[in-house]
Amino acid sequence: MKSLRPLLIIIGIVAIIITIFLTLAKKQQMITMIKGNIDKKPIEITLHKYQDSQCGMVIDTIKYASEVVSPNGKTWFFHDHGGMIKWLEEREFRDKATIWVRSIDTNRWIDGRMAHYTRDEDTPMHYGFGAYEKKREKSISFEEMRLLTLRGETMENPIIRKQLLKEKKELDGKH
Repeated sequence: MKSLRPLLIIIGIVAIIITIFLTLAKKQQMITMIKGNIDKKPIEITLHKYQDSQCGMVIDTIKYASEVVSPNGKTWFFHDHGGMIKWLEEREFRDKATIWVRSIDTNRWIDGRMAHYTRDEDTPMHYGFGAYEKKREKSISFEEMRLLTLRGETMENPIIRKQLLKEKKELDGKH
């Protein structure tokens, strides 16, 4: 009996730790997808409650957020437009999906396929794409942003990053 006591104590401690983790997990309940968005409208993201559907990280800023709504009304959430593109590319409904992006210039949800994108932003996953409602100097279309992401020509790539930051510095010097 004396030799079993340390083992029972360890089992008890492990059981308490597991119970604490399970309780916290139930309270946290991160949202990665919502069903029933038949109107295909953007859903307001509560920071620190929603999780990126591509990388699994918690969405802690709305500035580069995007949402994808499938034809059946399921909505997924992302904190970086590049991750959204990579995730969407693997879906059958990619061409039929409704895409919402948070506009940096107007601070509202806009059609992601109609947005204008910059390439040199400091985004959560370092793809570098910022969405704007109004066209900006050197902005690109959704399709171009999509292709650049799929080819790996983003701020994630050190060579591309150096080139884009050099161009940004030169452009800022002219203004």
